[in-house]
Amino acid sequence: MSRIITKTRTGNIISDEELGLEYLFVGDYGKENNIKASFMGYDKRIEKVEHRQVALEDKLVVTVSSQKGCPMKCNFCDCPKLGFRGNATLPELLTEIMSAISLSGIKHGKRLNIHYARMGEPTFNPNVIISAKYIATMLMFAESDIMFDTYHPVVSTMMPKSNKYLKVFLRSWVETGFVYGGNDGFGLQFSINTLDENDRNKMFRGMSLSLKEIGEIIDELPKPKNRKYTLNFAVTSKSNLDPDLMEKYFDKEKCIVKITPIHETVEAVSEGYEIVTDFDVYEKFEQPLVDRGWGVIVFVPSKEEDEDRITCGNSLIALNKGVYSHE
Repeated sequence: MSRIITKTRTGNIISDEELGLEYLFVGDYGKENNIKASFMGYDKRIEKVEHRQVALEDKLVVTVSSQKGCPMKCNFCDCPKLGFRGNATLPELLTEIMSAISLSGIKHGKRLNIHYARMGEPTFNPNVIISAKYIATMLMFAESDIMFDTYHPVVSTMMPKSNKYLKVFLRSWVETGFVYGGNDGFGLQFSINTLDENDRNKMFRGMSLSLKEIGEIIDELPKPKNRKYTLNFAVTSKSNLDPDLMEKYFDKEKCIVKITPIHETVEAVSEGYEIVTDFDVYEKFEQPLVDRGWGVIVFVPSKEEDEDRITCGNSLIALNKGVYSHE
């Protein structure tokens, strides 16, 4: 059997070795438990995220692969270890999404998030936009087998230099979200990680656009709906999030900053990345930006989420990990 289902403590990872795709579904601990974001009213300092039972019907998060493997070579990510076998087709993307929902057992829920963030660079695959629109359309009809009060698909991109259709994809994603994405539109996140250009080039192995180029592309995009574009920073204690540079490249009227640790992938460990566990590190980056009027989200995963490899940059199929289970 080519499909391996790996049970984790918050959901399941599904690895399809024949198709070369991996996807998952998980629950969410809730914003009050794993984020600090003063502009959203979550002011509590997060010393540690305690594992707890999650209610999938409250928020079901489905994370899918837009490509089979990944053509990018980010040095903190395990996905490139699989090699690259092309884009997921539209039927394959829909199979990932619908299989994950089916395996979750949730047909009626409060919120469905679909993240195109397991394997691959989604902006290379126009089927991502079509699949997000398809699911939105399906959820609009009362006779649909599945019903969620809120639907929010999210694309996360490292802004590849080699994608000549990058601007076309991003504008199409945003504009499709204006029509099919409800009050918030479709989510759009940019992997930035540091404002030191030399360090970025090492992390993304020279395959990402410069900070100046990324900022200019964001400037050209339409103003987002209620939810701003997200600048993702997966950090170590030595990362550069200088507020002056942030304002040099990016517009706080269109963007918020999200700070997370670099996740404990095999590649990140082998490259010697520090895995941050001290909240003081996040606060060091957060407060100067908040003082300058930026909306900042600090998102901290639990130890169990990293151990179970559901976090970004992980791929069981790429590592050929086989099956492990937590009851």
